[in-house]
Formats: sequence, structure tokens, C-alpha cells
Amino acid sequence: MINPDDIDYAKGDGLVPAIVQHAETSQVLMLGYMNREAINATQEESFVTFYSRSKKRLWVKGETSGNTLALVSICIDCDRDTLLVKALPAGSVCHTGTPTCFASDAPASPGFLNSLERIIDERKQADPEDSYVARLTAKGLTKIAQKVGEEGVEAALAGVSEDDEALKGEAADLIFHLMMLLRARGLSLADVVSTLEARHR
Repeated sequence: MINPDDIDYAKGDGLVPAIVQHAETSQVLMLGYMNREAINATQEESFVTFYSRSKKRLWVKGETSGNTLALVSICIDCDRDTLLVKALPAGSVCHTGTPTCFASDAPASPGFLNSLERIIDERKQADPEDSYVARLTAKGLTKIAQKVGEEGVEAALAGVSEDDEALKGEAADLIFHLMMLLRARGLSLADVVSTLEARHR
């Protein structure tokens, strides 16, 4: 967390812009403004709190809608006059009902895979009768690896003999099962990204 005394409030007459980013997908959700009291409240209560320039008071995001932003982290930029807040939203963020205040028709983000990884972890613990992930996990590592092989072949075949929709569907199945295999081995997508980055430095 941060020390509110480290922030330069002078440029904004006591306020600093706070960019809110989804902690899992890195999608930019909204922009608000904070003063010293809002920052303190955010860190103490663990829910993102802003200073409303129109209402002239503090307001907790979601205080009426219930669509809160649970704080994950907060940091200051190099000029000490802007904040980056990472949070987990409960429901839509924008008052229009969209997930973000910036372009409701934004393209799908690869950052969703981080959320999917968490969903896989959660569903591994579910009742196998209710969850495909739990059923496949119960069959063991070999069966998961076999599914990755099967989905890889199906994706390759779709790539040469089927339409784009079929290829996208098979590719999604392949990525999903590959993620299951990684999690079964205690690995994550971040580990794979680190390997790719190391290869291209």
C-alpha cells in the first residue's frame, strides 16, 4: 500500500486522478479522483473510495448499486500525482451497466485467461457430478494430458478443413485443457509467459 503523504496533491487542488484496473485481466475499468481521505478510506476498508467532485464528498464505489471494487493494490506514478488502483469488481463498473467505462464493445482481452485460471482452480474442488473440471481432474494427470492431445489434433484438423468458427471453438478447447494440465502440475500461464519472454529477449 502507499503513504498518502508521498503524493503531490498541489497540481489538482487536493485531488489526484485514480486509474482503476481489473486486478486479474488488466482491463482499465474507470477513472476517478481521490483526496487524502479517500486514499485512507480505500486502504483501511479495502473497498475503492473516491472523492466526488459533484457531490463534494467521499463515495464508495457501489455504495448504492452494490457493484463495489475490492482493493487489491494501489501505487503512485513517478511524478507522485496519479494513482493506479488494481481491484476486483463485483458486477458492472459503469453506471450504464457495462463492465468498463471505456468502450463497452472493446475487444476480448487475453487477460481473461487469468480469471479463467482462477475459475479452473475453484472448480477443481467442486462436486465431480456438477463440474467437468472436477470430473476430469479426478481422473488424473494422464487423462488430462490425453485430452490436450485430442484437442490439439482437433484444432489442427479444423485449421485445414473447417471454417473460422470451428477453428476458434477447437482452439478454445485446446487452450482450456492446456490450462488444466498446467494447473494440475502446479504451473500457471505466467510461467509460460516468462518462458516466452526469455526466448525473445
